[in-house]
Amino acid sequence: MKSSVRLMAFVGGLLCSMAVFAQGVAGYPSKPVRFVVPFTPGASNDIVARLAAAKLGEAWGQQFIIDNRGGAGGLVGADTVAKAAPDGYTLLLSNPGPSVNSPLMAKNSPYKVDDFAPVIFFGYAPLMIFTNPALPVRNPRELLDYIKANPGKVNWGSSGTGSSLHIGLAVFQAATGVNVTHIPYKGSAPALIDLVGGQIQFMHTTTVSAEAQIRGGRVRVVGVAAVKRAALLPDVPTLAESGIKDAEAIVWFGMSVPAKTPRAIIDKLNRESNRLLGLPDVKKRFDELGLEIQGGTPEEFQKFIGNEVERLKRLIKIGALTPE
Repeated sequence: MKSSVRLMAFVGGLLCSMAVFAQGVAGYPSKPVRFVVPFTPGASNDIVARLAAAKLGEAWGQQFIIDNRGGAGGLVGADTVAKAAPDGYTLLLSNPGPSVNSPLMAKNSPYKVDDFAPVIFFGYAPLMIFTNPALPVRNPRELLDYIKANPGKVNWGSSGTGSSLHIGLAVFQAATGVNVTHIPYKGSAPALIDLVGGQIQFMHTTTVSAEAQIRGGRVRVVGVAAVKRAALLPDVPTLAESGIKDAEAIVWFGMSVPAKTPRAIIDKLNRESNRLLGLPDVKKRFDELGLEIQGGTPEEFQKFIGNEVERLKRLIKIGALTPE
């Protein structure tokens, strides 16, 4: 008799907990949501996250607060999300740096790739090589000539060790056989400041990150690390058409949450994010920034990330990158 009472109490408690859980998921979000951008303000990650946060906030009547946490190629900010409660109230603006590169490149990474659950693939943009207009370099061939004529004197910036910009440089060096000095920064924005100031000579980044500097004529784009020219800069040659093969590199953007976040919350975020990617003003803004919209399911994003992991492992195996 007593065992039956205990069983009934257990079942009753379980059903009650399930009801509370279901109500919580149905009412999500019921309080402000923190959207962590693991880089400094002003760069492409920040712009994409703020656009998504604004639309999600409008749709659900809750604040989606951007929390910029730069440092260590995205490692610092991503770690806060990996360790956050898996309840949907802490999101990560994921990109190659914190989501793939840092956990594989950092010898003492505080988290692993699978500490996050992918939600949606927002989109991607090709990386481009920028220089200070004062340098006598206007295309990829002149870029190579300049590096070879200045051995040991070329500083190449990135948004941090293990960032997508660092990987772009590694791919470029592997494809060309040249060597430059890698200078990591805490985000692409401070790297661009030093590029304009002449402290570094080159860097990979996107038109999104360098939008203001391009408009002001403070930087020059000398090559596109893609198989086709960029629609926003049709006169800039690709590395491939300049004879530099296998040097393609992109930066991608998505949303992830801590592992073990309820699937119902992931699906809800995915559905609304797919909807916002289809909005005319969002499409227009992505076009203006040179971003290719993706969208899709969490599983499709997971597969893409898996392919990125394998690509990075190959670069490490051939010695193009060294875990630090």
